[in-house]
Amino acid sequence: MGQTSASPVEESSVGAGAPAHGDTFIEATIGDIAGLIPNITSDGASHEVGNMIYDGLVKADKDLNYVGAMAESWEFSPDCLELTWKLKRNIKWHDGHPFTAEDVLFTYQAMINPKTPTAYKEDFLAVKSAEVIDPYTFRVTYSRPLAKAVQSWAMWMLPKHLLERYVADGKLKESPENSRPVGTGPYRFQEWKSGEKVVLVSNNEYYEGRPYLGRIVYRVIPNQGTIFLELKAKGVDLASLTAIQYARQTEYPAFRKAFRKYRYPSSAYTYFGFNLKDPRFADRRVRQAFAHAIDKQELMEGVLMGLAREATGPIRPGSWAYTNKVTRYDYSPEKARALLAEAGWKDNGDGVLRDKDGKAFSFTIRTNQGNEERKKVAEIIQQRLAAIGVKTEIQVIEWASFIKEFIKKKRFEAVVLGWGVGTDPDQYGVWHSSQTGPDQLNQISYANPEVDRLLEEGRASCHQPERIKYYHRFQEVLAEDQPLVFLYFRDALPVVSSRVQGIQPAPSGIFYNFIQWYVPKQVQRYTSG
Repeated sequence: MGQTSASPVEESSVGAGAPAHGDTFIEATIGDIAGLIPNITSDGASHEVGNMIYDGLVKADKDLNYVGAMAESWEFSPDCLELTWKLKRNIKWHDGHPFTAEDVLFTYQAMINPKTPTAYKEDFLAVKSAEVIDPYTFRVTYSRPLAKAVQSWAMWMLPKHLLERYVADGKLKESPENSRPVGTGPYRFQEWKSGEKVVLVSNNEYYEGRPYLGRIVYRVIPNQGTIFLELKAKGVDLASLTAIQYARQTEYPAFRKAFRKYRYPSSAYTYFGFNLKDPRFADRRVRQAFAHAIDKQELMEGVLMGLAREATGPIRPGSWAYTNKVTRYDYSPEKARALLAEAGWKDNGDGVLRDKDGKAFSFTIRTNQGNEERKKVAEIIQQRLAAIGVKTEIQVIEWASFIKEFIKKKRFEAVVLGWGVGTDPDQYGVWHSSQTGPDQLNQISYANPEVDRLLEEGRASCHQPERIKYYHRFQEVLAEDQPLVFLYFRDALPVVSSRVQGIQPAPSGIFYNFIQWYVPKQVQRYTSG
């Protein structure tokens, strides 16, 4: 796949014991899940839980290559138009019902159904026809090549026997599955207490082998400081550290004995984004001015202790489609003021920029509760914008409400948020002008005909060298346009209880082999599961 990022660094280790089944593994999550059918959610918490309950036909391995999951094998025609899947025969849904090609066809039909509120339709709308050849063979034909055809079938498969009528009625979100799911994955659903926890138990009949950890509890703790306190009190086995926690607050013997820290380049970037329907932000010069007003190095050093890489666009540095040969915005309040003056924003002597009608340039920056790094980023941006005469307020909102009431309804002026990017550079869903609906991912309402064309062409080839030119130009256009200010790709900084064994850091991180994590019998804490 061309992935070149370094392998994760394991900070400390303890002696291993023999693999054993059992124990409960407790993970902290800042935000509650939005639902338990991940196909119709777009938040990381829902997907993390969903990945344990459901499977796709393929999955990414430790080196970020796609390998079979529910699929035994697949064959792509030389013209990249026909893809034939052979399915594993020993897979059952959690209720004992066999998984067959009918479920794959149903999932495809559910994804393209206009009544299904999903942000992930496009890869399936590219399919010209889909057919069940026999119970364990499924074929799709494309009208033109789709670069990520194989990868798109990593989509979570859905049970036809349970969901068919809900999809037909356009009520997938209201189905029992969205609160009590039945999947095929390594863990079965047990309980969801909204705002408190989600509990999963191991699927002992899992086709890739019974997971060692008997139970997973996702505890909703909407504050990074509180999570850290819970971690030190051993009320949590896994959490993501902030940069300051990683660098300064965990370097003492008792912590190093109780936990292992990991660090590796993440596939997520943080950004300062605008509602482009707001006429003030529709002017490219204003967005470029803000890019000049923000000192990215200050953010990376001051907030992230240097544990990040500068983002110049939405493609991960080090990946095969990345280019750094794009327009850069050096930190320059002078250039920022000049661009704002060009756009009609003048200082009349009181240090505040105003338009021709005398109205001050002021707006609210919103971000999500519990994420101290984003809050600090917003505060530093607030200071830098104040220095050029732009007044801002900061509003911090609980995650689920933020997404539902503000992002989906486009009730925001500016935000500090993040996007996770996949192994493929195709980002049609986030940047194409057709993807601006409430359940879609182009939340800032960006529209650029050249970007639309580049995204369409980039995903319509199965030859990597040909695709590179489209994605390089895509990054160039976004850098010129600055539809949002790309800030940085932060390092992933997970920490795991040292009683947990079987973790093997790799280019993809540490979570790819979760079902092989275990706690030796002599150090297990919980008898349930």
